[in-house]
Amino acid sequence: MGTENSGTVEISEPLLDESSKIPESNLEDPENIPDWKDQITIRGLVVSAVLGTLFCIITHKLNLTVGIIPSLNVAAGLLGFFFVKSWTGFMSKLGFSVKPFTKQENTVIQTCVVACYGLAFSGGFGSYLLAMDEKTYNLIGPDYPGNRAEDVKNPGLLWMMGFIFVVSFLGLFSLVPLRKVLSDSDHLWEQVGRLGKYLSISFCWSCFKWFFSGIGDACGFDNFPTLGLTLFKNTSLWSYYIMGILWPLISQRAGDWYPADLGSNDFKGLYGYKVFIAISLILGDGLYNLIKIVSISVREIFKNSSTQNNLPLVMEVIGGESSKLELEKKKRDEVFLKDRIPFWFAASGYVALAAISTATMPIIFPPLKWYLVLCSYVIAPALAFCNSYGTGLTDWSLASTYGKIGLFIIASLVGSNGGVVAGLAACGVMMSIVSTAADLMQDFKTGYLTLSSAKSMFVSQLVGTAMGCIIAPLTFWMYWSAFDIGSPDSPYKAPYAVIYREMAILGIEGFSELPKHCLALCCGFFVAALVINLLRDVTPEKFSRFIPIPMAMAVPFYIGAYFAIDMFVGTVILFVWERINKKDADDFAGAVASGLICGDGIWTIPSAIVSIFRINPPICMYFGPSGST
Repeated sequence: MGTENSGTVEISEPLLDESSKIPESNLEDPENIPDWKDQITIRGLVVSAVLGTLFCIITHKLNLTVGIIPSLNVAAGLLGFFFVKSWTGFMSKLGFSVKPFTKQENTVIQTCVVACYGLAFSGGFGSYLLAMDEKTYNLIGPDYPGNRAEDVKNPGLLWMMGFIFVVSFLGLFSLVPLRKVLSDSDHLWEQVGRLGKYLSISFCWSCFKWFFSGIGDACGFDNFPTLGLTLFKNTSLWSYYIMGILWPLISQRAGDWYPADLGSNDFKGLYGYKVFIAISLILGDGLYNLIKIVSISVREIFKNSSTQNNLPLVMEVIGGESSKLELEKKKRDEVFLKDRIPFWFAASGYVALAAISTATMPIIFPPLKWYLVLCSYVIAPALAFCNSYGTGLTDWSLASTYGKIGLFIIASLVGSNGGVVAGLAACGVMMSIVSTAADLMQDFKTGYLTLSSAKSMFVSQLVGTAMGCIIAPLTFWMYWSAFDIGSPDSPYKAPYAVIYREMAILGIEGFSELPKHCLALCCGFFVAALVINLLRDVTPEKFSRFIPIPMAMAVPFYIGAYFAIDMFVGTVILFVWERINKKDADDFAGAVASGLICGDGIWTIPSAIVSIFRINPPICMYFGPSGST
């Protein structure tokens, strides 16, 4: 996912500090906690399906525009709380007897929603699946070495559903649960209010913009030249401001380093430098964080295995609160471990699903042979463990990085005869497993804190995944039917589709076909990404926060400046907010951001409907130089 945050849960306050004294009301009697079956309710599943659909739409929009997915878990939990709490209150006022809404039920709803919309990301609708389609093939060019017409598989609703069904459940059975605690939020209703307020503002603004966007979104506020008309027309100049004098220097070598008469989207020309330098930054950033997270995970595993306590849940506390915290820990352990998932069940479930998938995947993707699928499932649990444990320690999932590893390995093994499709499909297998496994582990964090049953969490994850296998393809199909997905001139450029296909081609063709000196520049930027990440880790925090993230630097190379400008404006607003009222910013920044994202995403539904019915905006507002007509 850019920096993907698939399945992470944001922490609003630390668990153990001076302000984290646990009130007596939180020390619930385990006997009064609902049974795991009672934590899963019909109303909760209905709300989960509605919110899962909404968040799938939002995720697809982000996936097809910028390719980076923020964590929407906070929004899922807040909206679930709002809907069910409002429903129970409304029914009570009408005189109906309703079952009380518990935090365990809310946790199950959040788990189900996260599992559902997570498949909109890990399903590859904006990356590896879309990289197989004919439009991406033509965008790269039929004459590009390794880009074969035979390696094309256009999106289809039924085969996409089948593919997600056979790969998405394995991650849930792939490892024994780990636990790590997050904190509760003390401002639920205030956060819900902020989320609703900014959701409404964002939705109304998106609706207002539509009236001026013209046919094909060629006009309107989304085409406002924030940095001037020259930069708006030439995105490579935006990259100039990011990377110094690189782009003008390469442009001056036209006719020497690359043919001067190539099109703007030809990978043998300037466009090739742009995309492959972006890929180098992304891979360098991903590799560094992969090594970092694996190292941290291994160190923590060995440290924890040397102690008798296999649940490193709370830190050592001194003072009068020690006994209270120990009591709380004991009760949480008792509740969470009471309905633990047997190892034999997880192992047998994984083997059975792997067997089904091994037999099914070659039918969907013929170049991906059964023994390659089987090998992927043999090594996947280890990678899922690393990603899950690493995500728990750092709140950063690297599912796409593990997917790229599978892509390169399988593409190179299959070779030129089908290696592109096989590599992209293998990327999906690996990415789905490690992503869903990390999602489950992160949900177990919340479940532990809220005294929810591990069994109810696991079942809700299964239900949410089943929902996602249907909802994610259906909501993507809405986009596919209504918009020009993947076109460079479309608002839904799907930037990572081309990048993933290029990675697969690199896996089978090597680097010999790149423009002159492109490989050397890519190596330089790959190393630069490693060095920048190292500097971010060794530099004091007051300075490191001003050091750019290489993956974020790479995005404007391909999709242009608008995403970077949006992020910059949001960063400035948050920076000022923290200076004015840091506690208020810490408590509500996530809710405000979620509201803005959700409002813009919700507008996609009416926008798609009017597009399907060929209803065009009435006005085209165009920005041009004052002397033009």
